Amino acid sequence: MAKEQLAVIEMITNMILGKTNGVSKGDFTPQKIPFPENLPYEQAFLRATPESQGVSSEKLIHLLSNLSASPYTDMHHFLVLRHGNVICDCSFAPYRSGIWHISHSMCKSITSMAIGLLIDEGKLSLDENIYNIFPGKVNPLIKIFRPEVTVRHLLTMTSGVTFNESGIVSGNDWLESYLNAPVTGKPGTEFQYNSLNTYVLSAIVSAKTEMTLEEYLRPRLFEPLGITRYLWETCPKGITKGGWGLFICPEDMAKLGQLYLNHGIWHEKQIIPADWIRESTTKQVDSIEGTYGYGYQIWMENRLNSFEFNGMLGQNVIVYPDLDMVIVTCAGNNELFQNNVMLDLIRDAFPQEYQASEYALPENPAEYHKLTHLVHSLSHGPSCMPQIRRGGWAKKSGYSRSHAIYPKYVRLLKDLDGKCYNINPASVGLFPLIIQVFHNNMTNGIRQISFQYDKINCPDKFYIHFLEGEEHCTLTVSFDRYIDNLITLHGETYLVAVKCEYTTDADHAPVLVLDMVYLEEAMSRKLYLHFKSNELMAHWSESPGKELILEGLSSITGEMTKLPLYGRFLEGSGMQFLEHIMADTIEPTVHGTLAESDTEDVDI
Repeated sequence: MAKEQLAVIEMITNMILGKTNGVSKGDFTPQKIPFPENLPYEQAFLRATPESQGVSSEKLIHLLSNLSASPYTDMHHFLVLRHGNVICDCSFAPYRSGIWHISHSMCKSITSMAIGLLIDEGKLSLDENIYNIFPGKVNPLIKIFRPEVTVRHLLTMTSGVTFNESGIVSGNDWLESYLNAPVTGKPGTEFQYNSLNTYVLSAIVSAKTEMTLEEYLRPRLFEPLGITRYLWETCPKGITKGGWGLFICPEDMAKLGQLYLNHGIWHEKQIIPADWIRESTTKQVDSIEGTYGYGYQIWMENRLNSFEFNGMLGQNVIVYPDLDMVIVTCAGNNELFQNNVMLDLIRDAFPQEYQASEYALPENPAEYHKLTHLVHSLSHGPSCMPQIRRGGWAKKSGYSRSHAIYPKYVRLLKDLDGKCYNINPASVGLFPLIIQVFHNNMTNGIRQISFQYDKINCPDKFYIHFLEGEEHCTLTVSFDRYIDNLITLHGETYLVAVKCEYTTDADHAPVLVLDMVYLEEAMSRKLYLHFKSNELMAHWSESPGKELILEGLSSITGEMTKLPLYGRFLEGSGMQFLEHIMADTIEPTVHGTLAESDTEDVDI
């Protein structure tokens, strides 16, 4: 069994056992900074009515409504360009416009742009053997018996190299591990999606230029397009991740799509070679079932000559050349890649037979007013449009002082004011599990939860203080609106919107339900705080949820059955038991007892 698989198994085992330290074997360096709010946005697109660009407002209303109402989608941002003008721009509350969002694998297509530039500069060829690019990283004996893996194989996901995404928790030198990993089959013959292929493309840029991928692209791509508000993470060795780790604004994602729609031209300047765009957006290999093929780090789409830059959970730039249209989505869907409900809804809205008008349609003030009202309603939350139930979540009601339940939660907050609970086990962090793993910012465990409420001076909000490891974090919480909070842990800062709901459990004991939405990520989290006497029970869940995470871990759990330590245990119903305790690890429950100085009964 490969060492990266053993590392993942060890990580899973430690999580199950509640061990929070040493989960990842890779060194952690803080990189995530607060979004640069004060940095001016450059080169924004012009806004226009849909009708002026040959598209009806009614079509966009129908599509937005379907995306909002589907229980299989959790939309964060949606933007449509036609003829280079924004005809629809919607952020779904509590997500808001003007900030960046994680792109996941969408940025693989940007790495492909860098490779095209390198080739155009004569510094690289598609058929160059990657083992010759990094001679000092490859074991000479391994190289003798190794089939040739080329840049083209990396671009088309046909390298056959077995070192994949799971390897990022196995150590610091991902490049060396990749280059010395086994190769299955004949490179160039079988599509096997592997984000480390893209990472190695990024490493090739660094080897050929002595710059990181981000440094190389900054003057060649980002600055010419006015893309300045972004952050691209690096690996422990300082190589840009390439296949993930990019935070970027949705409208800047649209610029990349428009650049490809314009055959690489931006403001009359050739930014990306047109030949590279044509080749990279042409099907080079059959991809997974239910999809339309793969180019050079770019997925094909269903319309004629259409394609997309695709990232998991709903991060997409869809380009329809025949419609002169670009569609951008950011989401937190509980589905992974191209074959998902969100994309099917968009495909249904623009089927192959649909042809938008090349000319302006008559303006339709009534329908355009409905569209702007819908966008406003979605941007300001369900209370503005109660008939829409987005993302599968039940509709939440606002709270006011006149609400019948108001005195109950005020009484609870007054009783909780100043109370501090010691948490056992201290194995859960504020960040969702996927955020911890992707950014290598693993928790040290929440040790204490305490409360503060000032009914006289701040009657509409309260404060929850968390002691995670040795770091203090405070959330400002309200019952009637989301409040934006900044959480800083291990030197990384994340923006999270928090809203609270008061309810009771089956025993009529009070429960506070915190909805924690990580506005820059594809993740959200709920925290259920149950209060009984001097005890606190805290249950955590996250979305996308345990079903998706367990699906992603299924190959690893299968490997665990081959190990002597697990094999006998997992015979029969043991696998179901393992999946059960893994589910409890993904959605854990911890308990708290009042600190000694707070042992007075909580009057509920």
